[in-house]
Amino acid sequence: MDILVVEDDPQIARALNRGLAAEGFSVTHTRDGLTGLDLGRNRVFAAIILDLMLPTLNGYRVCEELRRAGVTTPVLMLTAMSGELDEAEGLDVGADDYLRKPFSYVVLRARLNALIRRTGAGTTTEGLLRAGQLWLDPATRHCGRGTDRIALTGQEYAVLHCLLRADGKVVSKEEILAEAWDAAYTGGTSIVEVYVSMLRRKIDTPYDVHSIETVRGVGYRLAADDA
Repeated sequence: MDILVVEDDPQIARALNRGLAAEGFSVTHTRDGLTGLDLGRNRVFAAIILDLMLPTLNGYRVCEELRRAGVTTPVLMLTAMSGELDEAEGLDVGADDYLRKPFSYVVLRARLNALIRRTGAGTTTEGLLRAGQLWLDPATRHCGRGTDRIALTGQEYAVLHCLLRADGKVVSKEEILAEAWDAAYTGGTSIVEVYVSMLRRKIDTPYDVHSIETVRGVGYRLAADDA
């Protein structure tokens, strides 16, 4: 599996390269944001490690543009900034996790592995998944409705992937939680409701359809909106 590292600090970049290579990953590294954006748009990676402060384009904008382009590759954002608002902005533009510098490589590896496990990035041989006009391509992690591309975060992708794979069957909140979240997550199933609501705003509301159906007391099913 290939990891994209967008980091302008040569010492950190070398340490990440050594550590990830020792774990069996191949590493593609760039030090500037524009090149990172181009690589992230045009190549398939298992995950992206993205520094916040970068030459040419900062990490916020790189992540935002990747999500706008429909790239769902999980993003682990790195920053030397410690404010809660900075972390919130990183998550708002589509980052899947956030790690402050200086960080332990052991913690980074655990966070990265958790992202890859819960999104299935870089490991799938599935074909295109469809429900009516809605489609998801596990090979590229792209999503769309008809000819429109829809940008998803890694967590949104994982929830939608779970619903699409059920092929119209009802999926409980507990099943979605088990498949789309890491085992270390200790919160309740209400987080599933939050992400289903976020998905609806992206894949249903703009198209005036209702493909994600709530089955009261059980869970959710994904219906073909044009059936």
